[in-house]
Amino acid sequence: MDGSNQSGVSEFLLLGISDSPEQQRVLFWMILAMYLVTVAGNVFIILAISFDPRLHTPMYFFLANHSFTDLFFVSNTIPKMLVSLQSQNKAISYAGCLTQLYFLVSLVALDNLILATMAYDHYLAICRPLHYSTAMSPGLCILLLTLCWALSVLYGLTHTLLMTRVTFCGSRKIHYIFCEMYVLLRLACSNTQVNHTVLIATGCFIFLTPLGFMIMSYVRIVRTILQIPSATGKYKAFSTCASHLAVVSLFYGTLGMVYLQPLQTYSMKDSVATVMYAVVTPMMNPFIYSLRNKDMHGALGRLLLGKAFRRLT
Repeated sequence: MDGSNQSGVSEFLLLGISDSPEQQRVLFWMILAMYLVTVAGNVFIILAISFDPRLHTPMYFFLANHSFTDLFFVSNTIPKMLVSLQSQNKAISYAGCLTQLYFLVSLVALDNLILATMAYDHYLAICRPLHYSTAMSPGLCILLLTLCWALSVLYGLTHTLLMTRVTFCGSRKIHYIFCEMYVLLRLACSNTQVNHTVLIATGCFIFLTPLGFMIMSYVRIVRTILQIPSATGKYKAFSTCASHLAVVSLFYGTLGMVYLQPLQTYSMKDSVATVMYAVVTPMMNPFIYSLRNKDMHGALGRLLLGKAFRRLT
């Protein structure tokens, strides 16, 4: 796509969230450390689920895809972010900015849809255990995942194509760490009413609908758990979905800090909240899913011990 013809600019400048060289160095090493931890944690989860037959179940199938989404998500934004923090070259091309925006929007939507699918899996496992094996067949799992991908790709394409119609004729400076929807719309000097309308309409569908579905699922799950006679049974059932609840709360909490506000009030402080959902949340997810999960503990242990044994032999 020709940025000069459509936007009036050929590149943007990602200035980051601080102009201080000392703070930029601190941010660089901090974000690099979190990125490496995120990559390692999600790769270990994917490998553990892939190589352990005990984890070849619908729940872990969706968890592996969730980890893959987080891995792809951080790799879309953080490497360029680190380059901008470390070097004086803070430029990103118009096409590169829109590419980053497309993957950012698509992967956030995909993350959300996979979380909703995992909630449905937990609902069937706890509320309809006798029908679980037939209801969550391999074919249905693949169909649900395909639907999640299709909707997220369509969502990302819609907003990226609409952004190509926006004219940027003023400042090229983005006081931010990556190309983000709200930031680009604030730089626009053309009418962005269509972008706003579509953003609200599609956002309600792709985010609020799955959230409502998850709330309904967990209302029924809680009712079912309360009907379990033994305390041990209640604890076991709750442990099944506790990690998922924590990840959903973290995801929507950080996302809501940024986007549940008018575009006109969006400011520098919101970039800190965006770092939370763009960097911190993907790093925390592997720990949340593995800390209280005995099956995951065992799979990770067998994976790491197996690698250590092969090195010794």
